Amino acid sequence: MAKIIAMGNALVDIMTMLNDDQVLDNLNLPKGSMQLVDLETSKKVQEFTGNLSKSLASGGSAANTIRSMAVLGAQTGYLGKIGRDEMGKFFAQDMLKTGVTPKLIETDTPTGIAVALVSKDSERTFATHLGAAAELTPQDITPEIFDGFDILHVEGYLIFNNELIEKAMQTAKECGLTISLDLASYNVVEANLEFLKYLVDKYVDILFANEEEAKAFTGKEPEEALEMISKVCDIAIVKVGEDGSFIKKGIFKHEEGVIKVKPIDSTGAGDNYAAGFLYGIMNNWDLAKCAKAGAILAGNVIEVIGATMDEKRWERIKTEIKKLQ
Repeated sequence: MAKIIAMGNALVDIMTMLNDDQVLDNLNLPKGSMQLVDLETSKKVQEFTGNLSKSLASGGSAANTIRSMAVLGAQTGYLGKIGRDEMGKFFAQDMLKTGVTPKLIETDTPTGIAVALVSKDSERTFATHLGAAAELTPQDITPEIFDGFDILHVEGYLIFNNELIEKAMQTAKECGLTISLDLASYNVVEANLEFLKYLVDKYVDILFANEEEAKAFTGKEPEEALEMISKVCDIAIVKVGEDGSFIKKGIFKHEEGVIKVKPIDSTGAGDNYAAGFLYGIMNNWDLAKCAKAGAILAGNVIEVIGATMDEKRWERIKTEIKKLQ
């Protein structure tokens, strides 16, 4: 099996269940978006929601993806930056616990925190303070990091550091790796459109986008967006929520449905779809099977709070995944 390394913002997610969406209005956070906030605002959000039900998990889009792949049995690594604090220790231990080989760089800056505000309809809104995660620099990227790996998976949130994300992709390409990119959030795409198009055209082999991200990237609805994206990368994936996903590679096109679930929280759905899909790619499955694996993981994670699933659920998932082999 191939080996995969992910790179992203190493964050601790504080999953917070909302009683209503008035909180989002009060905090001036657009529903469904990811907003970068400073430390003071992050603390304000945490204080404002202090009486609500919460849970902690190692987070960040790429971390969610790679953690799930490790649980499935893939050989994985993760590159990110954490603080020398309790949250940093929590992040590192959580990754190790799931079988990910962490390539974490430490700094004196506090570990990044993403407050995930989960609405009653399962939509999530992030107030993210990057903290130490933002201090990952191009100088931290060396060819040695990619030794022994075959795929680099990158989260689109890193696009805010243009030099870093291009250095990582360029170095990985020079080392012979396949590049996978998840566009991450529609507002991130809108704010960095031209540079994203440049990156995808020059480096990216596999591109994941949801409906909103695909529209922000191409200006088109899902199927037209799929066609446009497939012209600039090897494999294009556009996820359309409860309508499933579209996949295109060359002249091959596939539409995959969803599994029947009772949604509670959509946090990590896209990240886990990518985990299932890339697990299939690592095992040389055809793209229809890759998409089915993505649908299985995405469907399961939206039935729980946060992007972490318990052992019993994972056993059921593994049983379903084995049927695809």
